[in-house]
Amino acid sequence: MSIHEDDHTGFDRPRKRSRPRTKDRPNYSALPVARVVSIDRGRYRCLIEDRIVSAVRGRLIARKGIIVGDEVRLDGDTSGDEGTLARVVEVLERSTMLRRSADDADTFERPIVANADQLFIVTALADPPPRMGMIDRILVAAYDAGIAPMLCLTKADLASPDELRAAYEPLGVPILVTDPEADLTPVREALTDHVTVFVGHSGVGKSTLVNRLIPDAHRATGEVSELTGKGRHTSTSAVAMELPEGGWIIDTPGVRSFGISHVRPDSILGAFPDLAEYAEDCPRGCRHETDAPECALDDAVADGRLAPERLASFRRMERAFV
Repeated sequence: MSIHEDDHTGFDRPRKRSRPRTKDRPNYSALPVARVVSIDRGRYRCLIEDRIVSAVRGRLIARKGIIVGDEVRLDGDTSGDEGTLARVVEVLERSTMLRRSADDADTFERPIVANADQLFIVTALADPPPRMGMIDRILVAAYDAGIAPMLCLTKADLASPDELRAAYEPLGVPILVTDPEADLTPVREALTDHVTVFVGHSGVGKSTLVNRLIPDAHRATGEVSELTGKGRHTSTSAVAMELPEGGWIIDTPGVRSFGISHVRPDSILGAFPDLAEYAEDCPRGCRHETDAPECALDDAVADGRLAPERLASFRRMERAFV
């Protein structure tokens, strides 16, 4: 090559890739669908037909992109045989997602359960005593997620449910009352053919109730600490379990706080169509609080269109944001 020649002429232009890159995602529609029933250290236990398959997360799915209750598509070995491992390659669209934050100072929301249509707020009537603030916050999260809430009161042999009935029946929240010897037929009927997530404070008897409903569930149970009056954590992760009568229970770990910083206060009014109708006459920016000037909800009570107990219960729940 002479000094007058361009040394780049000795090289060819880069050739086109034999497999051009594409933004189209793979089509997994022919793969089998499974339900995620538990998650443990990066392994996803999935129920497919009548067998449990262990799987790992596919590389196209975000690190926290799979939660208990999800319906997913599996690739690879789905036989469920010992030592086999499938791969979660797609998470199907969720119908609902229950979320919470660690506390109200924490703006990071944590998905808890996917695809539940019903939420049991499990609350002991004593040992530990009920915490209405906790109940109100879980109710707020349920309404925000579009999940129908029910209040399940345990340990009725130790205290009366009358106070909690008076507080929550005006909101239209169904209430079930149980004790260690109670007939669970009403509870079973409420759970049949639903996907129900159990949420509650530690020590309220949630795992005990699950074990009575599903004898082979073997959920760990614990006692309330005499020193603090609070329940000890026994369940450490959410687990989905199929009911003999049809339907699913998703048991979640006991919580000692339930942050709702991810919820906008004005979104709760939409869960109460009658209140929302009256609130249309409120002045712009009305928060519907007790001392809110010219709040149309007070006018509805004054002229008999709205029961005062219902408004009082709604406003107490609104105070969960404070």
